[in-house]
Amino acid sequence: MSEKPVTTYVVSVFEKPHWRTVLTTKDKEKALAMVKEIGDKVRVQEITPKLKKR
Repeated sequence: MSEKPVTTYVVSVFEKPHWRTVLTTKDKEKALAMVKEIGDKVRVQEITPKLKKR
């Protein structure tokens, strides 16, 4: 099995005193559109799982 790991994009907004997750998606364009819509104090994290070696 040579499955390629899928990247997940997490969009978070800073609301004092914590970061709150707004969107979790596999679509980068959707994540960037959400950032544009929200504006300030937003971050996008890319999470790509590592392949397990056997």
